[in-house]
Amino acid sequence: MAKRVVVGMSGGVDSSVAALLLKEQGYDVVGLFMRNWEETDPNGVCTADDDFSDVVRVAETLGIPYYAVNFAKEYLDRVFADFLREYAAGRTPNPDVLCNREIKFGPFKEYAKKLGADFIATGHYCGISHENGVHRLLRARDQIKDQTYFLCQLTQPQLDGVLFPLADLEKGQVRAIAERYGLATAKKRDSTGICFIGERNFREFLKTYLPARPGEIRTLGGEVVGTHMGLMYYTLGQRRGLDLGGKRGEEGRWFVVEKDLAANILYVSHGDETPLMRMGCTVSGMNFIPRAPEAETFGCTAKLRYRQSEQQVRVTRTGEDTLRIDFCAPQRAVTPGQYAVLYDAAGCLGGGVIETTF
Repeated sequence: MAKRVVVGMSGGVDSSVAALLLKEQGYDVVGLFMRNWEETDPNGVCTADDDFSDVVRVAETLGIPYYAVNFAKEYLDRVFADFLREYAAGRTPNPDVLCNREIKFGPFKEYAKKLGADFIATGHYCGISHENGVHRLLRARDQIKDQTYFLCQLTQPQLDGVLFPLADLEKGQVRAIAERYGLATAKKRDSTGICFIGERNFREFLKTYLPARPGEIRTLGGEVVGTHMGLMYYTLGQRRGLDLGGKRGEEGRWFVVEKDLAANILYVSHGDETPLMRMGCTVSGMNFIPRAPEAETFGCTAKLRYRQSEQQVRVTRTGEDTLRIDFCAPQRAVTPGQYAVLYDAAGCLGGGVIETTF
């Protein structure tokens, strides 16, 4: 009897092709759509409804059964509550990392087992190896799309029985496969930004949950140059949306360099990026894949934000799940609340939350 794989189908082209490939490989494939957000956008549209319609069309084309499950409460409790706390604290969180740890490889996996799953699969661009009971997270062939960054918090039990069918494919190949088989999602645009916000205005969305406190925009020298809409709307290194054009002529651009939450002041710099450069950071909540190294200090590479190329670093373990990371070269706009994700030659070593920078 064929092994059963429950595929997390989002209504996008990647998960659609993942399901297709697994069926071609002889698995008994079942599609499972997760509804993690129930609110409509300002136009009264619920994008989850459209996404599920695409799942239905793809599943019918492939001839596989499909189900939907509602994890909206779990998402609110385990992901969105943290998202709001981090923004209220003036930090910039990454809810996609938490969604993977707390939903997609948590309640989703448990539900899949109720459907008789021997394995679960997603359309993530990454690889995985299962050897002698040890599960390792590997880079995808498509380095531009590699999503190991978002999976850095997964534990060994969560990675057990997981398949990533797109590991050896590039995005263009995935779309070509979808078109060849006539999948409804072949030309569907990739989702961008924070998934549950959709295409709506981020500031308007956040304002419905957190009160905005306008305040002064100052240079590091103390000169008041403008007014911000609320510190939660800005992140380190941000250039757009400051409304400071013309304050210093056309030479150079303004960008955010610091946030003073207590005084409600946004600090900016004009042209000079030196204030954004850092030589290291501290990390909390570090999750090592597959296990913590024996050495207290070691060299490796790191990504300090998604889509950044890997940077050479020196890591010192300062506690059970805390680190100090020293950069071999200065890094721009290292942002508390984001994740520092470590790599060696084999693959992803895991990651944790950036707490402070120096």
